[in-house]
Parts: sequence; structure tokens; C-alpha cells
Amino acid sequence: MKKIQTEKAPAAIGPYSQAVVSGNLVYTSGQIPLSPSSGEVVGSTVTEQTEALIQNLKEILLAAGTSIDKVIKTTCFITSMKSFAEFNAVYEKHFSSKPARSCVEVSALPKGVLVEIEAIAETDK
Repeated sequence: MKKIQTEKAPAAIGPYSQAVVSGNLVYTSGQIPLSPSSGEVVGSTVTEQTEALIQNLKEILLAAGTSIDKVIKTTCFITSMKSFAEFNAVYEKHFSSKPARSCVEVSALPKGVLVEIEAIAETDK
């Protein structure tokens, strides 16, 4: 198992890795919309926050030797299903490969953000 760490995405805010590689799979930790440099929340809307966290996810996948096009499964967390269409519009733009997905409403997320995504991707190994 190999741990992934890149400064192009926010540092973990707890006792975990940004991602781990096991065999030919990358498992990312849940990504939230934080600025990699300041650690502050980016954006105030679901659209802005989803764009920011997907950029962080892309950087982690790149550091692990893969890309968003190789994602096979995501788990998505949003704080209100009323925001589902707004979230989906951004998600669809970036996940054109249409990986398997679960999306659930949660009562709260770290730092009060509106959305979080974790992913499993294949590597070229």
C-alpha cells in the first residue's frame, strides 16, 4: 500500500491520507472544497464548492498516477437534496466517463461545507 500526498490539494485535516494506492486501485479520502494553500473553504454555493473539490480530487488522482477519467466509483455527500440538480450539473461536466455512484444527504460535513466526494480509480500499473 502506498500513501499519496500532494501539495496541490489540501492537506488532510485529520489522521488520514489524501489517498492510498493498493494494487491497481486508488482510494481517495473524501474531498471537500478547501484551498490547497490556505486550507480555507472555497465558494459559498454548491456549484462553486463542487468545482473546487473536483479540482482537488483531480490533483490527488494525478499524484497517484491516474486521472478523473479512470474513476470507477464515487461516493458523494450533500447537505441538502434540494441542491441535487445543481450538484449533478457540475458532476456531469467532470465525470464524463459516468462511474458508478452513490449520493446521500447528510446532516453536516467538515468545516460546514455543502458537498464532499470520495473516489476509487484504476491506475495504469
